[in-house]
Amino acid sequence: MLLILLTLLPKIQNSHWVFRVPEFGKIQITYVILITFILGFGLKEPQYFLYSQGLLILMFVHHGVTLIKYTPLYRVKKYRQHSLSSEKLHFVSANVYQFNKEYDRFIRLIEKYRPDVFLTMESNGDWEKAMRVLEKDYPYQHKVTLENTYGMHFYSKIEIKNAQTHYFVADDIPSIEAHLETEDGFSFVFFGVHPPPPSPTEEETSKERDGDLLSTAKRVKNLHKPVIVVGDFNNVAWSKSSILFRKTSGLIDPRIGHSFVSTFHARYRMLRFPIDLMFHSEDIFIKELKTLENFGSDHLPVYCEFFIDHHNDEQEELVEEATSEEKAEAEEMIQEGKKEDGNRDEVVTED
Repeated sequence: MLLILLTLLPKIQNSHWVFRVPEFGKIQITYVILITFILGFGLKEPQYFLYSQGLLILMFVHHGVTLIKYTPLYRVKKYRQHSLSSEKLHFVSANVYQFNKEYDRFIRLIEKYRPDVFLTMESNGDWEKAMRVLEKDYPYQHKVTLENTYGMHFYSKIEIKNAQTHYFVADDIPSIEAHLETEDGFSFVFFGVHPPPPSPTEEETSKERDGDLLSTAKRVKNLHKPVIVVGDFNNVAWSKSSILFRKTSGLIDPRIGHSFVSTFHARYRMLRFPIDLMFHSEDIFIKELKTLENFGSDHLPVYCEFFIDHHNDEQEELVEEATSEEKAEAEEMIQEGKKEDGNRDEVVTED
């Protein structure tokens, strides 16, 4: 009965965390359904055996149809890298956990993988000071320093032509938009996001999260450059709001046909959810997307290798457009998000 409840709750389109949180545990719920089904055969004279086993099979298929899309078992078209593409680029995205004091472990991680750009979330003044040792290798930066666990810092070896901070639904929830140009002449936009999660300890509903993400999607749709959106979405790729984000923005989810890339919680493998997401435009091609080793945070960092190719249209068919009804729904969710009032400290510094 508990498994049935956890399966049905996310179907109810209510923004309260009670209905949204079970979406995060779809992988774990599916495993428990399978284990319960197997254990059912060991019961002596079970009541309603066929009914219960039948329900478990139906639930397993229901979850499996969604989850299989995020595994190599789901076939996606392979692409080729052409000679006119950019050089390979790399980024690291990491929710550092504001109260994590193991700054040296994160710095060593950046020095080990040497990404072209990296984004930190939950980075406050202490984290900013600790990361100054990296600025000689990353001369381009955009910093939004907050003390309310929503700080964000962006560091780049690639020249930043323009950068700005958006506050789409609240004046203390930033998103970073950075326009970059590589040495071989390829321009692209890097978006960093970190909306608040629906949970009993933070926001009561998902309204701010969904409004912030869909505002980003609208902004991205109007950019006529290759785009990457990265960050701690506090959401899973199969939720309704994530799918609406993907359709509204016209971006691609690189996890489809590859892997979950689960990041949170870093310390508990069996309770790890894929909530640090990434989406990209059709002229950005992903070579590798994976998690890196833990550096003391509650999130694992995400590592990505990609290239840009304007002359390759092999990913066009992966782009889904929002219908007029979905666009109207997205606009309504944005307005609801703006009406919410989260309880966060308003301490912001920026350069």
